[in-house]
Amino acid sequence: MSDLLVSIRHAKPGDAPALARVFDAAWREAYLGIIPGVTLDRMLARRGERWWRSTATRGRPLVVLDIGQGIAGYASYGRCRDRSLPVEGEIDELYLLPEYQGIGLGRRLFKAVLNDLRHGEMPQVAVWALEDNERACAFYEGLGGRRVARVEERIGRTLLAKVAYLFR
Repeated sequence: MSDLLVSIRHAKPGDAPALARVFDAAWREAYLGIIPGVTLDRMLARRGERWWRSTATRGRPLVVLDIGQGIAGYASYGRCRDRSLPVEGEIDELYLLPEYQGIGLGRRLFKAVLNDLRHGEMPQVAVWALEDNERACAFYEGLGGRRVARVEERIGRTLLAKVAYLFR
């Protein structure tokens, strides 16, 4: 039997290859059949290693879920960018490699980020998810998120509904 060493730490520019791999695999698994194929491919192509290297050095927090053998997930977060929501903080993205989903690591990453936001005096936090991404919606609802908003957004040529979850 072996132990799995898990840590959550701030991303570094050297994490860019792993972040690009997690992003690609997680988005393909989450959005295949929701976001049209050509549009999804274009979105994935824009977020390669170079993009992640730059993102890791920007001011908005980006953390990785490091399992010792490599990065299995990431989350980006900070002040809420949507002024229509009655919250201070926002989790922009939270993704795991598909093979690490469903075993509690996403919950652990979410709680760590939520604690960091609350420590930064952002007690109310929002997360947006595509409404058709039933797995993500169930995840946020299972964590106690309450739907507080619904908007439609054009992604490529397709109009998709997004829902906002509030965490207090």
